[in-house]
Amino acid sequence: MLSDKKLQGKILNSYPHPLDPLTFEEINIASKIVKTKSNLGKELLFETIMLIEPLKEIVLSYKSGDHFSRDAFVVVLNYKKEKMYELNISIDQEKILNCKEILNAQPAFMFGDIDMDFNQWEAKMKEDPKLIEVLNKRGITDPSLLMIDPWPIANFGNSEEEGKRLALGRCWIRREPEDNAYARPVEGLSIILDLNKNKILEIQDFGIVEIPPDDANYSTKYQKEFRTDLKPIEITQPEGPSFIVKGNKVSWQKWSLRIGYTKREGLVIHTVGYEDSGKVRPIIYRAALSEMIVPYGDPTNDHYKKQVFDAGEVGIGKCVNSLELGCDCLGEIKYFDVALFDNIGEAISLKNAICMHEEDYGILWKHTDTRTGESETRRSRRLVISSIVTVGNYEYGFFWYFYQDGGIDYEVKLTGIVNSSAVPKGVKPKNGTLVAPQVVAHNHQHFFNVRLDMMVDGIQNSVYEVDTVRDPISKENQHGNAFSSKKTLIENEKNGTRVIDPFAARYWTVTNHSSKNYMGEPVSYKISPGENILPFFSKDSVVMKRAGFMNGHLWVTPFNKDEMYAAGLYPQQHSGGDGLPKWMTANRDLRDKDLVVWYTFGHNHIPRLEDWPVMPVAYTGFSIRPSGFFDKNPALDVPPSTNDSCNSKCNCCN
Repeated sequence: MLSDKKLQGKILNSYPHPLDPLTFEEINIASKIVKTKSNLGKELLFETIMLIEPLKEIVLSYKSGDHFSRDAFVVVLNYKKEKMYELNISIDQEKILNCKEILNAQPAFMFGDIDMDFNQWEAKMKEDPKLIEVLNKRGITDPSLLMIDPWPIANFGNSEEEGKRLALGRCWIRREPEDNAYARPVEGLSIILDLNKNKILEIQDFGIVEIPPDDANYSTKYQKEFRTDLKPIEITQPEGPSFIVKGNKVSWQKWSLRIGYTKREGLVIHTVGYEDSGKVRPIIYRAALSEMIVPYGDPTNDHYKKQVFDAGEVGIGKCVNSLELGCDCLGEIKYFDVALFDNIGEAISLKNAICMHEEDYGILWKHTDTRTGESETRRSRRLVISSIVTVGNYEYGFFWYFYQDGGIDYEVKLTGIVNSSAVPKGVKPKNGTLVAPQVVAHNHQHFFNVRLDMMVDGIQNSVYEVDTVRDPISKENQHGNAFSSKKTLIENEKNGTRVIDPFAARYWTVTNHSSKNYMGEPVSYKISPGENILPFFSKDSVVMKRAGFMNGHLWVTPFNKDEMYAAGLYPQQHSGGDGLPKWMTANRDLRDKDLVVWYTFGHNHIPRLEDWPVMPVAYTGFSIRPSGFFDKNPALDVPPSTNDSCNSKCNCCN
């Protein structure tokens, strides 16, 4: 993926800030320091090069023009010696501040060596005589048409795999070089790949299954005709967009925030605040996708191993698409380029990695006074900040929405191609759906965890669980119609893992007891569930141990700069028990602290015929809304719309 985007160039920022991601130049400096001063060897692959974010007190007190240091966190692998190292680098001083070897862990996916990109690596795998032999048994004589998707191999306690950096190779065969290979799975063939030695370690053959017969091509060149009754929609803003961008800082309506990006998390949102009575009030210090996992529900062949941490094992940030106007984003668009790096630590510029624009969102508020005939309506507009990634067969769109009334939504859009396997003729699978003759898409789930470093009117916050309850029949409630809300303070980490309860209309509030609203109550923002589920896997299964964050929807911890990822720092081939479940055994106090809220949400996918050959978008996410944060509706000052005419020849405006 990165090999197609090695666009040499500079990402400049005329408005530098301590939270700005590392620039193109800074990445190259950090890489050069490691290569020339670390004495770790020449065969180094770079898994991480990212900013070490300064302490909160430095960031929150920063004023334009203040000096700030730039430090980088680097993870490298010497693939010849099979050793991994963490380094802290001072870019200003051009020196190594700290270096240590990391034992009993594996870095996220990297393919090839210092002279090989992914396409070259795949081509080398396809030349292996062991693979050619098993392909010939299946009547496949042209390995160039083979597609090998490397998957994380998980960890099932196999002693022969311990200490090796491995991947599971799953195979499909194209009919021609550019058609949809996922239509023709090569079932029963499981390739164990040694990523350090860049070779096939083992081939497991579960038996030959006939290659499915049908094509499943969906791209433009394969479509014979298109609908002809679709009229154009034009989104125009003659005076330009309403947002102001200075470097990575965005101001829109009364919102203020900063945009960041990392190779592991992708899109990051910093220092979110909303202007109220001339003052920007803080709401969130940092927000990003912490981790995601896609576990599958079929127990046959090698399919039980499919449980991918797309952030921690793959790195969704490096899988980003260069977004296109009119396709991925519509309207008056501001694109952000980001600087990342390739396997050998050379900086690369990813063009149009982040898209920002405004959208009309229907009615913001409305009331008609039926006695006076006066009617007031305001239209809602939202700011959209998005990024789209491709991880193998799937696409994920990550969208932050900011609303004029102080609300925030986080939404994931899922599309792409369902992961396919093959079955013999006449077989109806139990744990999946036949989407084409002999092609099965297995049942699976997608779980996402978003880390919200909250700062509601300051960093001293508390979290309450709020349920709606039925009041008992009593003297005060003789007719049984009363119901009320019940607030329960989450006092410590022992009680800090919560699950949704739609029958109680459950939500959670992040509250600042030291800041009061107009009615003398502590100010709050609430976190409300959208679609959500719990995992359907046995509690003793491997995936439940490795992705413990799936077992709760809301997790609350005190801020700790080293606790960034819900499944731990190195989930690749990890046996489990790391991350949130481990940290919370400390049972730390959660009352009036600098808190982090981790929200987990899941999408359950029982595939449909309509998901083939490419899926219509599915939506999932959650909302963050003011709840007593403002003294009244903060969107009263949104002006009435002035454009009351349309430009078409229809009668809709008459």
